[in-house]
Amino acid sequence: MTVLVAWAVQRFIFNGEKSAHFWLVGMGLRSIFLVLVLLPLCQISAQEAIVFKPDPVKKKLEAVAISSPLKIDGVLDEPSWKRAKPSPRFTQIEPNQGAPPTQDTEIKVLFDKNNLYFGIVCHDSLGKDALRATDFKRDFDFRTHDLVTLCFDGFNDERNAMSIVVNPYGVQRDYLSFDAIYYDIEWDGLWKTRTTRTDTGWVAEIAIPWKTLRYPNTGEQAQSWGFQLYRNRRLTNEITAFSAFPRSFNSARMDYAGELTNLRPPPPQSNIIVQPYFLTSYKQTKGSNSDVESETTDVKVGGELKWAVNPNAVLDVTVNTDFAQAEVDRQVNNTSRFSVFFPERRQFFLENASLFGINVRPGSGSQGGSMRVQPFFSRRIGLDDQASPIPIDAGGRFVNRSTQRNYGAILMRQRGDSLTPATNFFVGRYSENFGKQNRIGTLITTKNRPDNTNITGTIDAFVRFGESHSLNTLLSYSGNTEVGGNGFSGIAQYFYSTNTWKGWWTQSVVTENFDPALGFISRNDVIGTTPGLIHYFRGERLPFKKWLRAFEPSVFAQFYHRASTGRLIERQLGAFPFYLNLQNGGYFGYGVNLFFQRLTEAFSPLEVPIGVGTYDYVQHTLLASTDPSKKFNINGTVNFGSYFNGRLDSYDIQAKYAPLPHISLGAGLNRVKFGGVGINSTDKTVDLYNLEGRFAWNPRIQLSAFYQSNSENNRRNLNIRFSWEYRPLSFIYLVFNDQDFNDTLLGQRTERQAIAKISYLKQF
Repeated sequence: MTVLVAWAVQRFIFNGEKSAHFWLVGMGLRSIFLVLVLLPLCQISAQEAIVFKPDPVKKKLEAVAISSPLKIDGVLDEPSWKRAKPSPRFTQIEPNQGAPPTQDTEIKVLFDKNNLYFGIVCHDSLGKDALRATDFKRDFDFRTHDLVTLCFDGFNDERNAMSIVVNPYGVQRDYLSFDAIYYDIEWDGLWKTRTTRTDTGWVAEIAIPWKTLRYPNTGEQAQSWGFQLYRNRRLTNEITAFSAFPRSFNSARMDYAGELTNLRPPPPQSNIIVQPYFLTSYKQTKGSNSDVESETTDVKVGGELKWAVNPNAVLDVTVNTDFAQAEVDRQVNNTSRFSVFFPERRQFFLENASLFGINVRPGSGSQGGSMRVQPFFSRRIGLDDQASPIPIDAGGRFVNRSTQRNYGAILMRQRGDSLTPATNFFVGRYSENFGKQNRIGTLITTKNRPDNTNITGTIDAFVRFGESHSLNTLLSYSGNTEVGGNGFSGIAQYFYSTNTWKGWWTQSVVTENFDPALGFISRNDVIGTTPGLIHYFRGERLPFKKWLRAFEPSVFAQFYHRASTGRLIERQLGAFPFYLNLQNGGYFGYGVNLFFQRLTEAFSPLEVPIGVGTYDYVQHTLLASTDPSKKFNINGTVNFGSYFNGRLDSYDIQAKYAPLPHISLGAGLNRVKFGGVGINSTDKTVDLYNLEGRFAWNPRIQLSAFYQSNSENNRRNLNIRFSWEYRPLSFIYLVFNDQDFNDTLLGQRTERQAIAKISYLKQF
């Protein structure tokens, strides 16, 4: 089947091009396709031996009931901890799959009528001197910290997990995962942890309220849950786990999890969380003559309510919604023909985002190519095209998840103003699980304004063929009631992953009039074909094993045709023949990309006009990083070579310094340098600078600042934020924003804003 698809795509791509140039390119492409298609087929027997199936006999860990209270202080000195059952020895995942750990980890589990408790002892032969942590940011970067991660599958469906993470300084991270491909990274659960660091390692003591967890009602019977715990000793990048799983997968593959037994939680009850807030703000706007043009002072009251109706269903309601504490968007210099995708940063929309935010881009990097099709993108609500906030009067979200099906809905009311009428938004989602790890679903979005209603309907499916093979697809149709323009889009991706190979083939199509008003697409009227393959050389075949973990060469290709004509408009043939993954977490690589561009209309990257025509050019890439967990880290990417009819060199360099986990400083430079590019043979250099810092008294009291300056538009952004989590998930925020920018009509402008906000969370 794969060979037939490859042959069909080649015929489609090459038969329309008859010149000698394209014949030669076609020969090279055929070689790439042979590598992409035949090499995995030649390796199947070896791969299946490496990616083992889940053990039918699950590893077990028994919880013990207690009646005396525990003090969560990171010291396991209460008599109750001595009653805990011993835990099995962990298994190494990285770097030597299946080997015993070099540093042992113990798990102790207790519970009472209110909480589930964990005492985790991470032994280390070097003691606290071995521990790594670069900041105190909640939801910290897992690549730069020592950590332990606990994953719970309360319904034993082997596909959904609730995960909590803690580092040696008690900094928290938590997320929800679904099918090990979709994640609610910004989900924040209500739980408490404290840690201690000693000469023999570190200890984490954790209390998770039963109300935070999701599980079925089994009456008085004891329950067993799917459970996984893995540890990363960051000094040596050694990952060990309670229950073994292949290193090409992650801990969210709950079919590989063990069992947490003898749990006797109270019957699930309606769980209500109320989080009101009070906010006051001051905003000042100045023109180019430095005169104050406007001053506004605002007082705002609102909040959110979360009601866990039952173990499967959650209702969220928001009134007078506010996102003042959300991080600001980072400026980027875009030299491609694709729209830039800015991630959602607002907490209300980040929860349960995986249910509604379907897209076919599992993993990262070039696996989906530059093309992105996402039928629902929450930034279309409450933000204009310049990412300026539009007030939201009220809204709600209902989500129901179970082993058989998942469904939910979002309803929001956006306030109108002099430029934009009031708008109603609706998102409906339903998915049905079938087989062990497969599902099919549908999504409907509606954007309703007095002058027009946009409706988009989507059908999506995910199928996992065994441990290593999966297929992810979606078909989407859009229509407008008043202005017409019905359109269609579709994406399908086959994905293959083992310990030695990773391959993908993605097909996408977006018609000219496809318009998901509540979604995101990179561009219209395009057909995309994006295959790729990575090979991982490990083990005895690899030299310099003391510092080199893997050699990972890769090849990939991207083809884009005009959907309305079938004509090739863009092609990229890429390879990273040299990519080294180092034992300390650093990397070094060299790549080359051959581009073909057929411009049918003018294109102006960073205000450099490029005329209609056909262009061939080559770009080279160097990328490198030192150990990101060390006190000082530097990483960067350098691109250089030809670009359309001229030359383009770009440098993106980032440096970070964390003398203590309490202090983290960073600086970066992105420079884009055009040479003889475009209609006017433009020579131009654009510099984008950034500075950032984070200062933490402890994980709950922090001051952060971020500054950017872009020479392209004289835009300057400064964001300073103080946050104090004075009780779990209750915050005091002080925020200052300052930005200068060029307005094409009004000249240089300055906006300053100061915000004070307090929120209070109460769980009933």
